[in-house]
Amino acid sequence: MRLFIIILLCFIATPVVSQNIIEGRVIDNTTELPLPFIDVYFPQLEKGGTTDENGHFKIENLPTGSYKLVCSSMGYKTYGQIISIPYKSHLAIALNTSAIEMEEVIVSTPFHKLQRDNVMKVERAKIADLKASGAVTLAQGISDIAGVESITTGMSIGKPVIRGLSSNRVLVYTQGVRLENQQFGDEHGLGLNDAGVESVEVIKGPASLLYGSDALGGVLYLNPERFANQDETHADFGASYYGNTQGTSANVGYKTSGNGFKFLIRGSAAEHADYDTKDYRVTNTRFKEKDLKAGFGYQNTRFKTEFRYNLNDSKLGIPEEIGIQSTDKDPLLPYQKITNHVFSSKSNIFFDNSSLNVTVGYLYNDRKEFEEEHDHDESEDEDHEDEDHDEILDPALHMKLKTFNYDVKYNLPTYGKFETIIGVQGMNQINTNYGEETLIPNATTNDIGILAMSHIHFNTVDIQLGGRYDNRNISTEDDLNRSFNSFNGAAGIKTNITKKITLRLNLATGFRAPNLAELTSYGSHEGTNRFEIGNANLKNEQNFQTDLALEYKNKHLEFFANGFYNSINNYIYISPNGEAINNDPVYLYLQDDAALYGGEVGIHFHPHPIHWLHFESSFETVTGKQDGGTYLPLIPANNFNNTIRVEFDNNWIEKGYAFVKLSSTLAQNNISEFETDTDGYNLLSVGFGGDLQVFKNTLNVSISGSNLTNKRYINHLSRLKSDGIYNMGRNLSVGLTYKI
Repeated sequence: MRLFIIILLCFIATPVVSQNIIEGRVIDNTTELPLPFIDVYFPQLEKGGTTDENGHFKIENLPTGSYKLVCSSMGYKTYGQIISIPYKSHLAIALNTSAIEMEEVIVSTPFHKLQRDNVMKVERAKIADLKASGAVTLAQGISDIAGVESITTGMSIGKPVIRGLSSNRVLVYTQGVRLENQQFGDEHGLGLNDAGVESVEVIKGPASLLYGSDALGGVLYLNPERFANQDETHADFGASYYGNTQGTSANVGYKTSGNGFKFLIRGSAAEHADYDTKDYRVTNTRFKEKDLKAGFGYQNTRFKTEFRYNLNDSKLGIPEEIGIQSTDKDPLLPYQKITNHVFSSKSNIFFDNSSLNVTVGYLYNDRKEFEEEHDHDESEDEDHEDEDHDEILDPALHMKLKTFNYDVKYNLPTYGKFETIIGVQGMNQINTNYGEETLIPNATTNDIGILAMSHIHFNTVDIQLGGRYDNRNISTEDDLNRSFNSFNGAAGIKTNITKKITLRLNLATGFRAPNLAELTSYGSHEGTNRFEIGNANLKNEQNFQTDLALEYKNKHLEFFANGFYNSINNYIYISPNGEAINNDPVYLYLQDDAALYGGEVGIHFHPHPIHWLHFESSFETVTGKQDGGTYLPLIPANNFNNTIRVEFDNNWIEKGYAFVKLSSTLAQNNISEFETDTDGYNLLSVGFGGDLQVFKNTLNVSISGSNLTNKRYINHLSRLKSDGIYNMGRNLSVGLTYKI
């Protein structure tokens, strides 16, 4: 916390300076009529407002310097312009209509640009859109993003997969800090709730230059809910019902902002019974979850800071076999009880044409697994007696992971065509065991990385270059002491071949140090039914990836094609040795060179003059092989997605929509030595919704149905596949959110 105290002292010592104010008006470029309710926002400053009925806006208390101003609204092309503050004139902005969805600023890359200006191709999705499609959990929702899948154990446990890579090869960021929650375990999920999360960004490919070890395969970056605009107060509450699991979720939020101070808070709770496959309910896929998010911020013309806190408490059943058929929502044994605390502090000091950004995080992950056998009586009262007994059992596995991390970046003054960032990142992590079983020993991990990155602007070409050095040290109480070092770099170019065609080429290296489980594991894992033995002599994984992205856009058509080739040296994998311990097959951690390749291609068509109709189609594929020709495990099957969507407004509904989606997953026959084939399947989904005015406030309604044909299927990335257990059958869901 020393860095945070230093920043506060800098704030206290900052002299009072005159306020900078931006005023302007937004109009339609064709009709020249004023546009109300347009979002006007400085992403780097995280400060903005909304135009009034006459299209006017006013943003106060701005620091001196040059910052991008973004104006966005559905139905209009997102506007972006660099504004030098102080700005003496009245700003006039004209927006052009667009059938393609509005662009957002990309936060996960260091220069905070609109996607069309970004050298790296980054996927972005709003959580509200993922929920509207019927996603029960965050892990399920992200699988709707092209190139992203999820390894699941039932409904409650999901791990992100980016282009065939998962676990510690994919780094997750929340509240601006890296999430650390023992993610090495195959049956360990995100431990995050989507309430209070605004959007998710996905970097597909090595991001070690930006984030260090564990970003070898990509980054899942969760953007928290924004504070209210200055002098605004908002509140909302919502609830959802899911027919398949007879599950419910509810959340309530409040936020307010003044001229300097701002505050928000959101609480949520969810519970679900075992999911239904059509033939049976999958025993012990039930779960309960409670989540609290809060934030406090302050900003003046030279200094901006915010502090956020997230508490997530969940009780997750671990399915083993088909057994008791009930709609009880209290998990049976075995189950996980996980409490996750995330504290984060993000501060910015603004100088003339430069800034210092300091982000500090502290994460406390308390993971318990209860495994003892107990009897299940038919009487409901006796069931609850057993449930109370479970709560006082000592956990078989109990690990506490305490992580402190920091990220300090200095944005140098813009020099000609150059934008440059230098920075240092680090982490201190302590793992401690308290249970009967020990999968990994008590250990301490220390990271430090130094980076520099530049974005160079030309008339038709943008270039991004960077380099980084990292050191990671892992020491255990069993006298294991290993250090891992790596130099990494990245180079990218974006150019407009024509006015409508954009080409991006990115070359990047990445690395991943072996994690504690791979180095030291010795024990059985619930949920995977295997005895894992680590390898203390493992080396760094090191990769080199080439990404090529081509985009074509006109007023009514958008086409994209993304291809990648990822070569990984010393790829760490797990393989059975034919032996068994405690009736569980023994798996060893080994290394071999490997390669993954594939990509995504898609089209978004908006025919003229049918402005309310959209047709979207995409295909994604990935293949992973070891050098000897053996296929890598847990590679997603090829997938087609076709969606017809309509948008409408009338006297009784605003921002109305309806969609029909057919997702076609092909058979997966390219499997590793200890996997089985998976058949292909088609899933049909529909949904509709919009905003209604109720008592002069907005009520958002969304109704959706997934797997409408009640198809029996098994996803290749389901951990229950080896037992022949189907995924979820038909699910109908209803969501309501009332905004005050």
